[in-house]
Parts: sequence; structure tokens; C-alpha cells
Amino acid sequence: MSTDAPDDRPTAERTPEAPEPRPEPAGGASRAGAGVRTGVAKLGWTRREPGSRRFPRITRSIARPEGGGRAAAGDAPAPARQWPMLLVLSLVGLGLILTAFDVTRVGTLLVGVALLVGAGLRWWLPSVGMLAVRSRFTDLVTYTVLGVVIVVLALMQQPNPWLELPFLDRTLHFTVD
Repeated sequence: MSTDAPDDRPTAERTPEAPEPRPEPAGGASRAGAGVRTGVAKLGWTRREPGSRRFPRITRSIARPEGGGRAAAGDAPAPARQWPMLLVLSLVGLGLILTAFDVTRVGTLLVGVALLVGAGLRWWLPSVGMLAVRSRFTDLVTYTVLGVVIVVLALMQQPNPWLELPFLDRTLHFTVD
């Protein structure tokens, strides 16, 4: 059988051919770790070009964030498995609805509290499903900082703010005058 003859098998039955190995560069490329990713080997990425600092074009898998597993058992329905994310999204949605109906201070407070609830869930629960986006530390810092900023801004909302910070008032008057 000739290698130039077309393959009559359906494409689903064909196995991909392995690429031809490239020659190793001169100068000690056979030493340990040459041409192999160090540090991302756990992620299952394919081998990259020797001496290249770029990640491969095709990844085999991506590591899930710490705590990114299901929040409930696998046989539970999908909403039950992702209840932490659904709780946070429900609070944010309710806050946005209140804001749309001109109850802006309470609606904005609810959005900030939803982020703080997300930070609390991320800290206390071992698995929070899709609420885990990055590492636990990064998620905690992001959710907490954004939640606190939104709550403080909602409390300072004009007219008749519930929270007055004198140093911000002086700063504003200094810049305007």
C-alpha cells in the first residue's frame, strides 16, 4: 500500500499522526528540563518548542481554581450544585431591580452586600462552584474590596448621606475652589 493513497476510512476512525520529532539544538539540549515547561507541567499542557518561552497553542486541560468544585453532590440538580453563585447573583439582581425602581441607596447597598456575602462564602466554604474564579486569596481580596467600596459609596450617596467623611468633603471643596 502506498503512503500517497487517500485514506478511505471515515474521519471519525482516523487516528491523528504524531508530528515528526524536531532535532534538538546543539549545546546541551539533552540536559534535564530542556525544552520542557517547568512550573506548568501539572496543568497537562503539551510540550513546547525547545528554548521557547511561549505557552503551547493547544492546551490539554486547565487547572480549576482552589475550591472550584461543586458545592453540592454530583447527583444534585445543577442549581443546587451552584447555590453560592446563585445566592450572590440573586442578591445582585434584587439590588439592580431596586435601583431601577428608584430605591437607589438600598439597591446599591444590596449589590455591595452581595459581594461581601460572596467573599464570606469563598472564605468559609471549601467548595463554592463557579464563585471560585481565581485563587482563594485573590477572590477574597477582590470581592471584599469591591463590596466595601460599593457599600461606602452607597452610604455616601446624595442627598442626605447616611455616612459623611469630612476629609472627602474638604478634598472636594479644595479641588472645586
